Amino acid sequence: MIKVIASDMDGTLLGEDHRLAPRTVQAIRRACDAGIRFMIATGRDLNGVKQELDGTGLVCDYIVGSGAEVRDPQQNIISRVQMDMEMCEEIYNVLRKYPVSTIFMTGECDYSIGTPETLEEDMRQNLSVFYSNLTMEEILETEMYRHMKENTRIIPDFQTLKDGKINVYKIFTFCCDTEVLGELGRQLRKDERLAVASSLVNNLEITDARAQKGPVLKGYIESLGYTMDEVMAFGDSMNDYSMLSMDFGATVAMGNSEPEIIKAAKYLTKTNEEYGVAYTIEEMLKRRDN
Repeated sequence: MIKVIASDMDGTLLGEDHRLAPRTVQAIRRACDAGIRFMIATGRDLNGVKQELDGTGLVCDYIVGSGAEVRDPQQNIISRVQMDMEMCEEIYNVLRKYPVSTIFMTGECDYSIGTPETLEEDMRQNLSVFYSNLTMEEILETEMYRHMKENTRIIPDFQTLKDGKINVYKIFTFCCDTEVLGELGRQLRKDERLAVASSLVNNLEITDARAQKGPVLKGYIESLGYTMDEVMAFGDSMNDYSMLSMDFGATVAMGNSEPEIIKAAKYLTKTNEEYGVAYTIEEMLKRRDN
């Protein structure tokens, strides 16, 4: 019997507008009322999760930063896997050889090496893919844009990170040239200390190899007394692969998932635009009630 539901956000729980639909909120509430524990498992940081969940009344656990941080429903930190600063510098020295934009994520705020002008252009390019259905003027009015702008600090060089002893848990890099990202990803994946995945076609998310959704979810649910066969997990992109390729009770790929994700998962549901998460939860609860 499923006792835990863990879901990715963008492309999965959220629609193409990156918002949580009332039907999805209602389905999750019904699951929680039935005694099922709900968890978010996302590449976003905690603030990025809260900006979508605030006002919904949903109570959940948080696996954020692609698995780099776990928080309980009271938002207390349960675990955090930070990246060694020397390793971060090695990665940065690789990234700077490519025409990519890079953000260092810490959980409290993000850091960008450059100028206000380069950061502005980077955010525009990144969000033009994230919000592919919006005009640039509309993108600049989104809460996501405001959050990124307010949450990102500009620094002149990598040494500033080192001197400040800043704890980085994820490096986020993006580029509109998918061939460049593909080459970069292949190079970085040769390093067994790293986990390298994508949530969109224009990005790479780089963490310590220990910070991956699947193993982190397994460790957390077992610490709470659950077993793997009691977990249902949802996802759509390659940063969900570690979660959907593990032997949880039900691993569910969205109808809009990448082919590798569909192949890895045990089940396939409707797309995020068709409320696939809500539909699957509703069907599961119907069978439990019968």
